Amino acid sequence: MMGRPLVIFRREFAAYFATPLASVFLVIFLFMAGLFTFNIGGLFERAQADLRPFFQSLPWLLLFLIPAVSMRIWAEERRTGSIELLLTLPFTTWDLVLGKYLAAWAFTALALALTMPLVITVAWLGDPDFGVLLGGYAAAVLLAGSFLALGVCLSAATGSQVIAFVLCAVACFLLMLSGFPFVLDYFAGWAPRPLIESLGAMSALTHFEGILRGVFDLRDVVYFASVIGAFLCLNVAVIDARRGH
Repeated sequence: MMGRPLVIFRREFAAYFATPLASVFLVIFLFMAGLFTFNIGGLFERAQADLRPFFQSLPWLLLFLIPAVSMRIWAEERRTGSIELLLTLPFTTWDLVLGKYLAAWAFTALALALTMPLVITVAWLGDPDFGVLLGGYAAAVLLAGSFLALGVCLSAATGSQVIAFVLCAVACFLLMLSGFPFVLDYFAGWAPRPLIESLGAMSALTHFEGILRGVFDLRDVVYFASVIGAFLCLNVAVIDARRGH
C-alpha cells in the first residue's frame, strides 16, 4: 500500500536536487540559522551550553522558508499543465498527496539535520541537556510538518507560486499568532472563556514551546498530527475536485 506513495516520494525528492533550488534553499537556511544563533541570539555571550536562541528563532525562520519549499509542489504542476498527466497515472489522490508531502518534509528534515554542527558547538562549550536538544529538534520537525501541510494544500488551490507563497506565509503567521497574549487579551474583554482557551490552544507556537522545554506532552503531539492530517485531507479534496472536473 505504501509502495505507490514511495514512488511519488522518490520522484519528488530527487526533483529538489535536479535544479540549484535545493542548494540555494539549504545555503540560505543554514546562513540564517547561524545568523540568528550567533549574531542575533548571542550564543557565545550567553555563556550557556544550549541552543535556545536557535530554537526560539526557528519558527520565524520557517515562516518564510517553508512557503518557499511548498509553493511549487502543486502550483508548478498546474502552471506547466503536467498535473493533467499526473492525474491520469495509476495512483490514487492520496498516493500523490502523501508522496509529495513526505518528499517536502524529508527535504526540510534534511535542512534541520545539517544544523547538527550547532549541537557539536554547544557540546564543545559545555555540558548541554541532550534531552532538551532532542525535544527542540522534534518540535522543529513537527512544526515544519504542520506548516508544510498547510502550504502544500494552498499550493494545490492556486496555479501561481507567488500567490501560494504569500498565502502560506500569512496562514502560518496566523496559526502562530493565535496564542499571543495581545490576541487573547483582545478577546478577553467580551468573548467567553472556553473560546479564548480554544483560541490559545490553536497556536502552533504554544505547542512548539511546550515540546521545546523537553516535555513530551501528548496534547502537543496530537495537535501537530491533527493539523497535518486535516490539511492533507483538504489537499486530497482539492485535487479530487480537479480530477473530477
